[in-house]
Amino acid sequence: MNQQSTPASRTSESEGKALFIGLATVVLTLVGWSVTPLFIKHFSEPGTVGYIDFWTSNGWRYGFSALLWAPLLIVGFLRKKLPPRLFVAAIIPGAINSISQIAFTNAHYKIDPGLLTFGLRAQMVVVAIGAAIMFPLERMAIRKPSFLAGLALVILGTAGTIAFDEGFGSQSNTVGVLLALGAGAGFACYALAVRKCMVGINSMYAFAAISQYTAGSMIVLMLIFGERSGAMVFKMPQTQVMWLLVSSVIGIGAGHVLYYISIARLGVAVSAGVIQLQPFVVAILSYIWFGDVLKWNQWVAGGMAVTGAVTMLAVQHVTMQKLKRSSRDQSGELPVDHVAASVECENDQPHSGHVNSGRPANE
Repeated sequence: MNQQSTPASRTSESEGKALFIGLATVVLTLVGWSVTPLFIKHFSEPGTVGYIDFWTSNGWRYGFSALLWAPLLIVGFLRKKLPPRLFVAAIIPGAINSISQIAFTNAHYKIDPGLLTFGLRAQMVVVAIGAAIMFPLERMAIRKPSFLAGLALVILGTAGTIAFDEGFGSQSNTVGVLLALGAGAGFACYALAVRKCMVGINSMYAFAAISQYTAGSMIVLMLIFGERSGAMVFKMPQTQVMWLLVSSVIGIGAGHVLYYISIARLGVAVSAGVIQLQPFVVAILSYIWFGDVLKWNQWVAGGMAVTGAVTMLAVQHVTMQKLKRSSRDQSGELPVDHVAASVECENDQPHSGHVNSGRPANE
């Protein structure tokens, strides 16, 4: 005789499925966002068949990604689901993202991907400072000794990873490190801008709109500053053009969709915590792909930075959860990146009918 499933068993199966999907998508996001810096580095090698300048790299990758995200906006417009203020709200985040992407991509032309991504952990420092200034409730977590200890680990670890590099002090290394730190600070400001400007807007629509602004600026800059105004791509072998577009799909298209899905199943804290492992994965893959080697003391320092970042996320998550239980306040997680910020601010206020397709971050 077939046994009928009980509500409890169905709930357990549903939770198990959600956990599996969440873990699968966050791992795929981690892999995708770890491979992307290697693609960019591949196209930065002078004298190779795949070489293009960073203006051209940004213009083509973001231009193609804009085409990938455009159908979502078109369908939303036709179905009258786009928030009226969507494109106005996306202006500031789009501008900040554009500046950050210039620094990020240019850094690949100066330093190795592993060192670059460890340097990006400086993003956590700027996020913490910005959140303390812009979101008063965040100060409850930021003033805790354990949070400050994590912050100190990020600062010391990032500084150590940079200082222990063999090229430390050379002009190219210095410029690359400054670009990486600047990109990290820029991405932090980008996340804070999303959290501040796009309250109540569906997170997918928000990123799609920001992508259009970013792509527009990258294409204009490519036409002005790019070698042959970006037309050198047409001289590349077809396989290299294919990989250039694939890097756009993985890093800007699929990576973001998968991250949104993982946050919906696992929550911001867990998903963002897993993504903090990116520098380790990038460094390992960079060794396999390019032969780049980080010294043992750089690994130790990098581990300190990542441990500090995860500690900050954990302390903030626990603090905000206690606050929610005690006062029913709907405070969000630390806006560690633009995707997490977008998902959190999507749920900051009740949706009107045209943006009700988003899922809560802790589903």
